[in-house]
Amino acid sequence: MAAATPNYYELYRRSSIGATLTDTLDDLIQSHRIDPQLAMKILSNFDRAVADILQDKVKARLTFKGSLDTYRFCDEVWTFLIKNVSFKMENGGTPVVADKVKIVSCNAKRPGEGQ
Repeated sequence: MAAATPNYYELYRRSSIGATLTDTLDDLIQSHRIDPQLAMKILSNFDRAVADILQDKVKARLTFKGSLDTYRFCDEVWTFLIKNVSFKMENGGTPVVADKVKIVSCNAKRPGEGQ
């Protein structure tokens, strides 16, 4: 019996590269160049690849400071809306400021997966 394939969060589909991929796949489906099932497989691979790359390759750290506007916790996912945010990279450099930032934070394992 084969081990179950782990599920990955679909958070990065809303990033600029994820939205572009989704739009391109929609165009290919509409022009009958690929089946919807293939598009879903591609999106699942995208979810896995982004999660794996971020976990393995990104080592930079930053701190941020701002005013917490709203927060919520639903289905094991935290969402924070922060105003007047200043980001500082670990290695110094110029701080980056933003009027509003949305942070979505999830457990490394999805609900129901092994501990």
